[in-house]
Amino acid sequence: MIYLKKIFFILGIFVFVPLFLSVQAASLNFDKTTVTAVNGGTFQIAVTVDPGSDALNSVDAYVSFDTNLLKATAVASGTLFSTVSNDISTAGKVYIAGMVDDPASSVSSAGTVATITFQALKDGSGSLSFDCNTSKIIKNDINASNVIVCSANGTSAVTIGSGGTAPTSAPPSQLPQTGIFDNVIKFAVPGAILFLIGVIVKLALI
Repeated sequence: MIYLKKIFFILGIFVFVPLFLSVQAASLNFDKTTVTAVNGGTFQIAVTVDPGSDALNSVDAYVSFDTNLLKATAVASGTLFSTVSNDISTAGKVYIAGMVDDPASSVSSAGTVATITFQALKDGSGSLSFDCNTSKIIKNDINASNVIVCSANGTSAVTIGSGGTAPTSAPPSQLPQTGIFDNVIKFAVPGAILFLIGVIVKLALI
């Protein structure tokens, strides 16, 4: 009975502790996990933050995208932070910063930091993601701790037009026939195994 209790305790650690940590994680996300648009058209996608169990003072979000597929044209501020700024001048990156004006008015609920407008440049598919080497979620504490959990950050799959077509080839009209050598091997291997077993048994009886 004692051993069973230990086993259940260990299983509980592996099951419930990761689940608890994932719920508490501070992370960046998009309001859409998939986006479709026509070639030459535009679409909007919101950058959101989930503080988890923390209260936040600011967010620095760097959104990465394929410059051959998309072009960032504008960023509109969300309502979660009192001050929001952005930079779309760097190729392949959109920088969004949100911050509170007063540390006493920290953010403790999930919401939209800003909304990005993208223009589709050609048919194809790609994704939007957060560069976690530079993105930060800053906690409202004396050390301004970065509490972002990269593994909890979201991504969004983007499809423009048809999404591109993969090269295809016509299926063969007839499957190739198995060669004579393959048939010999197929029957020879089991025979060889049986022969070896017979030799071993014979030697054991000597």
